[in-house]
Amino acid sequence: MEKKVVLITGASSGIGYQTAELLAQKGYKVYGAARRTEKLSELKEFEVETVYLNITKEESLKAVVDHVMDKEKRIDILINNAGYGSLGAVEDVTVAEAKNQFEVNLFGLARLTQLVLPHMRAQKRGQIINMSSMGGRLTTYFGAWYHATKYALEAFSDALRMEVKSFGIDVILIEPGVIKTDWGIIAADHLAESAKGGSYEQIASQKAQGIKKQYTSNWGSSPSTVAKTILKSVNRRKPKARYLVGFGARELVFFKTLLPTRLFDIIIKNVS
Repeated sequence: MEKKVVLITGASSGIGYQTAELLAQKGYKVYGAARRTEKLSELKEFEVETVYLNITKEESLKAVVDHVMDKEKRIDILINNAGYGSLGAVEDVTVAEAKNQFEVNLFGLARLTQLVLPHMRAQKRGQIINMSSMGGRLTTYFGAWYHATKYALEAFSDALRMEVKSFGIDVILIEPGVIKTDWGIIAADHLAESAKGGSYEQIASQKAQGIKKQYTSNWGSSPSTVAKTILKSVNRRKPKARYLVGFGARELVFFKTLLPTRLFDIIIKNVS
């Protein structure tokens, strides 16, 4: 059998890197895309093809899809993994920063999906795996804009799943909990910086330290846990529509559905 061709974004670190490595080791033909191409170099030893991608630039998105299609003539699996978290009070985060987060976490992902879909329809098969978060099912303190992007991604993915089913294409959501990557450190730094000199500075600084503690402690799950879940989903003939994976994901989503909203607010606000 020919190797299935995978295009994965955000492959330079964390979940994306681990997933690209694992799928390549399991016999998939993997194209790992990211802006920081210098951080992709180590993937070459696993025979991952590395490509530059700026998820917010139309010409970059088109170039990546054209490159893979020119070399492989098909794309079997698209893993939309690129994204970031910019935390901060609604009052403090600029609208420009909020828009940028939507550009990366939703609109860039959506445009890449649009570019890949005609090829998958022609093949009459394909899988689109969107990296959401347990944060697409619940919200945390100072996370309004980040969670807005992930809630939007959940709705986008559910609608897309219905649209493309008749063409043999499946859409899968991966919803990680606390995963030990740089995501938490970057998000915490955004939170502390956004609050400087404002009404939320003291509490935001405390929460930023708590987030860093969470993401550097033994609580979190390894990115390889998510990579293994993605491998399981692409190997199954009928994968689930959603996979909650990693520390706290199933438990927190369960309690979100079970507890009164204001009680859940109190619990989440006082975590860390």
